[in-house]
Amino acid sequence: MQPAIRNLLLLFVGSLLFHLAGTWTLPLIDRDEPRFAEATREMIERGDYVVPFFNNQYRFDKPPLTYWFQAASYRVCGDNDFAARLPSAMAAALTAVVIFLWGKRIGPERVGLWAAIMFTICLQTFLHAKAAVADMWLVLFVTAAHWAGYELLRDRWGSGERSTSNVQHPTFNEDAPGVSRAWWWIFYLALAFAFLAKGPVGWTPLLAITAMKFLLPGVKLNRRFGFVSGVLLVLSIIAVWGIPALMRTNGDFFYVGIGRHVVGRSLVALEGHGGKSIGFYMLTLPFYFVVIFATFFPWSLKLPWLTRRLCQARDPIDSYLITSAAVVFIIFTIVKTKLPHYTLPAFPLLALLLAKNLRDVPNASRLVKRSAIAGGCVALLGALATPFLATLVPSLQLMKQARHELTPEMEFGAISYKDPSLVWYFRKHVRGWMTDLDQDRSVTSRPPSWPEIARPGAVVTAPSPKPAATAASVAKHFAGVKRRTEEFMNKPGGRFVIVPTKMVATLYPTLPADWITFSASGLTTATGRPLDLTLILKRL
Repeated sequence: MQPAIRNLLLLFVGSLLFHLAGTWTLPLIDRDEPRFAEATREMIERGDYVVPFFNNQYRFDKPPLTYWFQAASYRVCGDNDFAARLPSAMAAALTAVVIFLWGKRIGPERVGLWAAIMFTICLQTFLHAKAAVADMWLVLFVTAAHWAGYELLRDRWGSGERSTSNVQHPTFNEDAPGVSRAWWWIFYLALAFAFLAKGPVGWTPLLAITAMKFLLPGVKLNRRFGFVSGVLLVLSIIAVWGIPALMRTNGDFFYVGIGRHVVGRSLVALEGHGGKSIGFYMLTLPFYFVVIFATFFPWSLKLPWLTRRLCQARDPIDSYLITSAAVVFIIFTIVKTKLPHYTLPAFPLLALLLAKNLRDVPNASRLVKRSAIAGGCVALLGALATPFLATLVPSLQLMKQARHELTPEMEFGAISYKDPSLVWYFRKHVRGWMTDLDQDRSVTSRPPSWPEIARPGAVVTAPSPKPAATAASVAKHFAGVKRRTEEFMNKPGGRFVIVPTKMVATLYPTLPADWITFSASGLTTATGRPLDLTLILKRL
């Protein structure tokens, strides 16, 4: 085997094993993880790989690429927590390989290796490479697009060596031999797959290339990138899935997927992630420039040094990496909904930028090695703690206790606590859907109509606050819950309901003789607050 291929395989396998460590005992703990995992299971059950469902209702949050990769993983490994997370770990390992190959084009091989290590070891990558969500596939394809954009401009970088002035402008000759068309295809194919992973946010490399026009004034970008034909290629690929999805949902996929989850998140702080007032929004503008010191740790400790160095001197390659990363940070700084991982697509760029500028620094190799070993040891210690974390997820513990009593024909309901993990873990043993007994309606086989915030013109309006609870309204609500629970449990056939333990005595002062209960304690996945749940089961 050639040394170059061997090194790539070692990097991929090593990164993959690092990210997979502990995933076979780590339950799906984030709210989005079980949503993705269950939607993929239902996709396989329905044989429908166009429109995703969760708990028998439309799930328009994300395009289908992540579901497709998870479905392939399920075919090999079964529908379990490990299989749901395997695609993310593979995407992270592939991203490390892309960074390594790109870094070798930027400078000596150590630039690529260091950058790949930095990306792999940093905190946010460690967390999301173990998460059954779409982010790592987005990062992979955005990184590939940024690399292809770099290659399409490669002969415009000049020598690429550090300038003694602030910016080094290369000379241009538009009649020079053109670069390989392969990079053009890679650029636009990566943009298409990035959209299929997480929507329009995958097109940030286009904005970065546009911004480079101001830094490379002599280059004719359209001649290089063929924007019209490239964008048509991207849209054609997306349309293969998008047109059937829109037709089958009467356009709802667009209004929810783009209206609520793109435009809505930009204009409104959804799900409590961000401030509602203008004042609070202004206070959160520096959010990502502060949180980067945690998410990019331990390498973030070198960011102040890197900033000073780049202010003193930088070359066009530095400018390209800075511009591409800045586009990501600026976009999500403007967006009202804020979560720490939103800037993850910029991390490969930051890793390359840091590795490139460390390459000739004395003792840099020792610094990278020691930091990587320390960070890796801490990460692996965290992976060893995953069996303990499993005991803190009450939905998983309840499922383990009750699984021998569950039959495929059973249906189940939930009161107060309706975490998506309940659907994921219990539908492994039953075919029924989870009914929301807090509501006057239950889940039906007919998908719901548009959410109100997804309607045109409604995305700029924040959800109305709930009215203050009064003693009368609380009593009325509980009476309705009790009535619906009794009606649900009195239906023919085996079924069960999951309720907060403190409500059991009020709902059923005396349980029927043939009913059984199981109880578990843990933490809520959303807030980390203590939680006690009881499962009340009626046998067939």
